[in-house]
Amino acid sequence: MDSLTQIVLGAAVGEAVLGKKVGNKAMLYGAIAGTIPDLDVITRYFLDTVTATEWHRGFSHSIFFSVLFAPVFGWLVWKINRKESATWREWSWLMFWGLFTHPLLDAFTTWGTQLFWPFKTRLAFQSIFVIDPLYTVPFIIFLIMAIFKKRTSVKRQKYVHLGLVISTAYLLFTLVLKGIAFQRFENALMEQGIVYSDMNTRPAPLNTVLWMANIDIEDAYLMGDYSFFDTKDVSFSAFPKNHELLGKWADNDKIVRLIKITEGWYTITEREGDLYFNDLRFGLISLDENETQFAFSYKLVPNGEDLIVEERPKFKRDAKRLMTALWKRMWGN
Repeated sequence: MDSLTQIVLGAAVGEAVLGKKVGNKAMLYGAIAGTIPDLDVITRYFLDTVTATEWHRGFSHSIFFSVLFAPVFGWLVWKINRKESATWREWSWLMFWGLFTHPLLDAFTTWGTQLFWPFKTRLAFQSIFVIDPLYTVPFIIFLIMAIFKKRTSVKRQKYVHLGLVISTAYLLFTLVLKGIAFQRFENALMEQGIVYSDMNTRPAPLNTVLWMANIDIEDAYLMGDYSFFDTKDVSFSAFPKNHELLGKWADNDKIVRLIKITEGWYTITEREGDLYFNDLRFGLISLDENETQFAFSYKLVPNGEDLIVEERPKFKRDAKRLMTALWKRMWGN
């Protein structure tokens, strides 16, 4: 999830664990703990694109990391706050839950997380977008209400617990919505006589009303969207896989690793003599029916007997265009 959401979750968890003893400091250090796992983004500054992508939400988002570093960070916080009555063990417990709930929440997103690192399995329920106001905003409101209450106040505890309960209930409800959306796509494919081998569904950005689907039909992928407000049948657009365009690069180490990262959901396109590796899991950059540019696309640049992989930059104009289209599409067609 986005940084703000992780800060709010960490602060709420910190308060729930140690708020009675140390007051707002529990929220502060809980928020810090909730931010730490995402520091893995700094790897992009000194690693190649493929390796940095592999490392993202890897080690720092694992149970192992939480268990290993909670006592370390707990000791540092304890040394800084020796005047507080909280013990090293209690600070460590706070840090553990701040560190652990971060990847647990990320597991519900499209990218997922290697919660069980060093095992390669990436846990991704794909039921919530990385930014979802319905999850974050109520949480923030309850947390702000709690901040201004005394540490021993019953209302303070009540507000934090309400925030945790409501946000968690919504998170679990997104799994129900995903199941309903999946069934709608499945029914549409059956009605249209489309035979497929695999289907991947995910929510559109910023909401859980509009859902997207990728469907594997052997030599191509179908992509479609469905809103709970729709009155028309679901329609699909086809995108050729074009895997053969990789040619001699098909067995290149970086390509093999990219394929693992995308879990096989990728296409290859050629523009002006350049090859692009497109990650289908995050869809297109717009809802225009003629759109061909994917949100995550990598340019493959030959470098002797190897490849340089360059991620296509994202622009604010793309996001603005997508948000406008999403808001309109969300209310149905």
